Amino acid sequence: MKKIKQIVRNVPQHWVGDGFPVRSLFSYSSGNEYDPFLLLDYAGPQDFAPDEAKRGVGEHPHRGFETVTILYQGELEHRDSTGSHGNLGPGDVQWMTAASGIVHEEFHSRNFARNGGTLEMVQLWVNLRSTDKASPPKYQDLRDDQFPRVELANAAGTARIIAGQFGEADGPASTFTPMNVWDLQLKANATVDLKVPAGHTTVLITQQGTVRVNDSPMKGVELALLEREGDLIQIHSETESRILVLTGEPLGEPVVGQGPFVMNTREEIHESIQAYQAGKMGHLAPAE
Repeated sequence: MKKIKQIVRNVPQHWVGDGFPVRSLFSYSSGNEYDPFLLLDYAGPQDFAPDEAKRGVGEHPHRGFETVTILYQGELEHRDSTGSHGNLGPGDVQWMTAASGIVHEEFHSRNFARNGGTLEMVQLWVNLRSTDKASPPKYQDLRDDQFPRVELANAAGTARIIAGQFGEADGPASTFTPMNVWDLQLKANATVDLKVPAGHTTVLITQQGTVRVNDSPMKGVELALLEREGDLIQIHSETESRILVLTGEPLGEPVVGQGPFVMNTREEIHESIQAYQAGKMGHLAPAE
């Protein structure tokens, strides 16, 4: 049985841009405990009234890692310097590999802004090995109907497989590092024995409901970081609950970050800033 190393509770909310009220459940500034994961922001649920304003975050760079945006409620619009453009709706996932450098923007979609509604999402940053940080940037536009659903044992609920493997089901997301990203939807008063890879960093985020993880109580929005030893976690849902499960093989490399850049040395950070300022990470085309 994996032991719980830490439970993160009562994280205050702050705004990223004018469209994303987030709780930063962890970040690379607190050390390498979450390796290969760098940061996780949980946005919402937040109700937005109908508005003609363009809410979100304007043009900005990333380098040295990947951003994974999982949308649960609302609608987002994305553009980046590779020419990728698209809208994300409920259940959709945007997996953006910044690697050698990318510039992008993300806003509430025009339709969502015009009609208003509830926004709920997760943004996860995943580190890349030093040998992969120079890879060309890419964008995976993953739709809800692409993700396999697996029925859990004892009719406890379902698992939606975004990345990695769950039993015989493979998630469609392509990853550089061995990792799993699963959405669990649990019924009330259900128990699941969750098998995860030994040696992986393992993180559980209770998004909704109340549960007991290895008999420790958790509720939304709280996070459990587990020890790397062991391969079994027991989850008992006291109410209907939704849990995001992350596991990843640690990279074991130095992490040096500054804002939107995460590299291995301070010199690489300086070089990244200069590359962005010189326009080497590209630019966004004029908005339509």
